[in-house]
Amino acid sequence: MSELYRNATEQSDAAELQINPVFARPGEATTLPKFKMPDDMMSGDTAYQIIHDEAMLDGNSRLNLATFVSTWMDDNAQKLYLEAADKNMIDKDEYPATAAIEDRCWRMLADLWNVPDTSDTIGTSTIGSSEACMLGGLALKRLWQERRKAEGKSTESPNLVLSAGVQVVWEKFCNYWDVEARYVPVTEEHLVLDGFELEKYVDENTIGVVAILGQTYTGLYEPVKEIAAKLDEIQADTGLDVKIHVDGASGAMVAPFCQPELEWDFTVERVNSISTSGHKYGLVYPGVGWVVWRNQAVCPESLIFHVSYLGGDMPTLALNFSRPGAQVLLQYYQFLRLGREGYREVQQGSIDVATYLSSEIGAMDQFELVSKGDTIPVFAWKLAGGPRNWDLYDLADRLRMRGWLVPAYPMPDNLADLVVQRIVVRLGLSRDLAGLLLAAIKEEVAFLENLAAPIPREKPRKSFAH
Repeated sequence: MSELYRNATEQSDAAELQINPVFARPGEATTLPKFKMPDDMMSGDTAYQIIHDEAMLDGNSRLNLATFVSTWMDDNAQKLYLEAADKNMIDKDEYPATAAIEDRCWRMLADLWNVPDTSDTIGTSTIGSSEACMLGGLALKRLWQERRKAEGKSTESPNLVLSAGVQVVWEKFCNYWDVEARYVPVTEEHLVLDGFELEKYVDENTIGVVAILGQTYTGLYEPVKEIAAKLDEIQADTGLDVKIHVDGASGAMVAPFCQPELEWDFTVERVNSISTSGHKYGLVYPGVGWVVWRNQAVCPESLIFHVSYLGGDMPTLALNFSRPGAQVLLQYYQFLRLGREGYREVQQGSIDVATYLSSEIGAMDQFELVSKGDTIPVFAWKLAGGPRNWDLYDLADRLRMRGWLVPAYPMPDNLADLVVQRIVVRLGLSRDLAGLLLAAIKEEVAFLENLAAPIPREKPRKSFAH
């Protein structure tokens, strides 16, 4: 919720909620406290109408081009979702069929990501890619601690090397688990972590390096193979054997289908683990994520809990306990429904829409592309040089008034003075809708270009939260 909307809603009728049902049901025109549970019951129809009416103010999720999260699934998926809404993924004894399907899903991903031995690997579903990243990072930390203890060395002061352009989950990981974050700066020459000067950040306390397959700021891939090659050089010079976790929140569900020649997964020997989001380009409603390890040896036993499952043993990994099982079934539905060719067609269709939009926007005199949308279907652009009475924040505001959410925000760290605007293309943004968006952008740019003076501003702009 935006700060402006939050303040407005809290200041208006802060103490009471007006209840006036659309069909004027007898005895139900009244008021209720907004921030206290009501004393009495009400009709389910009235409760539904209250919430339905307020939720209308959220806007159309299909026009939200800021989010990576899936906003559309087909009718069969909707039906399956309702049928499985009561399933708790953590309760594997009560829901053994769902547990078995979870096992199939991560094994499918292990195969998709070219794990060396499908019989010697381990993985799990999570509530989203953030939990999956946490587990991948924890495994790296535990492996480092175990190795240091075996060598009789200190396990204090672990650090993790990552790009300044990482998603906020990695800041949380380092904060929550007492790991020093060593951020490699983002520059115009090195928009992503590519191995440049990596030796300045790696030492004996480095638990691992994070490589992002689809940076949230620009959609660009970090070159996993090049990062691994640099780590090979570092090991040859220092003896330090540092592994990689691939944060494939988006790209791990795009690259296998649309860039099959790219070497980024377990074919790169330094890759210890890979995480992804099922509810992004996995094409499932939120929330589900996945993490897979190269083999069982690189997922420390101390992270694994064992539960009884059909008279046998079921290893489980999770930070969350109770969580929905329905999304796991939806993921399996998409795997069965689409297969590799279906995923390729869906993701390539999104890339085609993204590159169409980026080519049209890049051709406008006012803009310069930062990325093209030919990796994951995400691209960003900046304002071309020259004096103007408007900026990208103004364009974002104008588009929001027409229902489109197209965020503008500063780049991280050394590029904080560079403001970009970004579009995320997902299943559901057709070429026709993209044409309507493009027309809206051109119309609003023409309006802004005709301003005789800058738009008044009361406060400094705030960055978009990734």
